[in-house]
Amino acid sequence: MVRVGIVGASGYTSSELIRLLIQHPAGFELALVTSETYTGQRVDRVLPNLRGFVDLCFEKLEIERLKDRVDIVVLAVPHKVAMDFVPRILDQGLRVVDFSADYRLNEAEVYEEWYQVEHTDAERMTKAVYGIPEQYRDQIPSAQLVANPGCYPTGSILALAPLVKAHLIDNKSIIIDSKSGISGAGSKAKEITHYPNRESNCTAYGLVTHRHTPEIEQELSAIAGETVMVNFTPHLVPMTRGILTTTYTNLAVSTTTADLLDHYRCTYAEEPFIQVLDIGEYPQTKAVLGSNFCHLGLEVDSRTDRVIVMSAIDNLVKGAAGAVVQNLNLMYGLAETVGLMSPGLMP
Repeated sequence: MVRVGIVGASGYTSSELIRLLIQHPAGFELALVTSETYTGQRVDRVLPNLRGFVDLCFEKLEIERLKDRVDIVVLAVPHKVAMDFVPRILDQGLRVVDFSADYRLNEAEVYEEWYQVEHTDAERMTKAVYGIPEQYRDQIPSAQLVANPGCYPTGSILALAPLVKAHLIDNKSIIIDSKSGISGAGSKAKEITHYPNRESNCTAYGLVTHRHTPEIEQELSAIAGETVMVNFTPHLVPMTRGILTTTYTNLAVSTTTADLLDHYRCTYAEEPFIQVLDIGEYPQTKAVLGSNFCHLGLEVDSRTDRVIVMSAIDNLVKGAAGAVVQNLNLMYGLAETVGLMSPGLMP
């Protein structure tokens, strides 16, 4: 039995991870959950949806004693904090899956440009494995440090990867428009997530400066074998969870909607969590609510020689906690789908 500890376990993504792990049919024991805010309180009092399923209390983090309690640590702490914790955890012989952005990028200079803070563990950035199984399945099983992808990048990369890999589009023309539920902003109260500011309101934010931009560009560039730059604009919409991403790109070859859908089905034929919709069908967030699935749909606009590709994911599952479980399954030799093959909750 693999003992899992979650550091920073009271937020939205961590609570979703707890929910998935306690239902996992084999392999993992939730051995430790820490929270600075709720130290000493029962998990099921803070997270009442877990009542009757979890008999643990949130503990104060004693980072040097983790090796006595767990085999792997899931870090759900802010960026800047993770780069301090990761070396101290790995030095104990433990493995880490990191929710933060601190190890998603390969170059410290790029990280420091976008996050405006010095990276103090640059050497490990190149050793971390980016935790999107659809691209790095062969590397994840042996990884000591897995950088769990961001939710926006997950939907964007899965939507665009078949196009950039096959050189079917002009990689200088990529526009990504994403609309996310409010849970993507985290559980701490903020002006932007205040109910009166969100209800009946859709707003863009982070134009040309959003920190997920270099993550998307890094991974699409690796897939394309050349530098890829994108325009990425995220929006908050008045729903709790889910991300709908719509990408627009200029075609480099003449093709049809039917042919591109066949290409996507061929590309993702062995991917258990990617579902390519039929012609004329388009993804919707409620269809993947609570699931680890990504729905993809597309349309070729022959009038403008562009292709529009859409993806829908649950930002807390496929975009966060579900990806952790998918990575944990790979890291410990389990079938990738164990504990994750549940449909969405629609309606």
